Amino acid sequence: MESPPAVATTLPVQEHVLRAFGDELTVLLNGEQTGGAMLLGVISTSPGGGPPPHYHLNEDEWFLVQEGRASFFVGGQWQEVPTGTRVFLPRTVVHSFKNVGDKPLRMLFGTVPAGFEKFFVRCADECAKPNGPNMERIAQIAAEHGIHFAHS
Repeated sequence: MESPPAVATTLPVQEHVLRAFGDELTVLLNGEQTGGAMLLGVISTSPGGGPPPHYHLNEDEWFLVQEGRASFFVGGQWQEVPTGTRVFLPRTVVHSFKNVGDKPLRMLFGTVPAGFEKFFVRCADECAKPNGPNMERIAQIAAEHGIHFAHS
């Protein structure tokens, strides 16, 4: 893994928007720009949307709820949280989130280290297929990136 730059760097405004599972991830900083240190983005989720419970082997995640109504699944329970809530999810912790409101949910999102964006690019490609995503393929892509779906 490359080391981050020794001197702070100002980067031009570049956003990369990825769409998968009905969510939109706007990548603000990726692994290439941070020497693999982190991903910074904004997730927008439609009402009722959100991923199934899962865990990461490689990344810690954090969220900052900016707009909308969010509920997080942690410790086997769902809990709705107000706007402004910060949530930290260490790797290996089974978790999820969902939009429990009637308007889009918008959250600032990050992972340490970077890498989640590579998973999301591959899923966006799979979700863009004319007949929709093959969920077995999505599970395979997830496993290749150290992401595993929890079984109830």
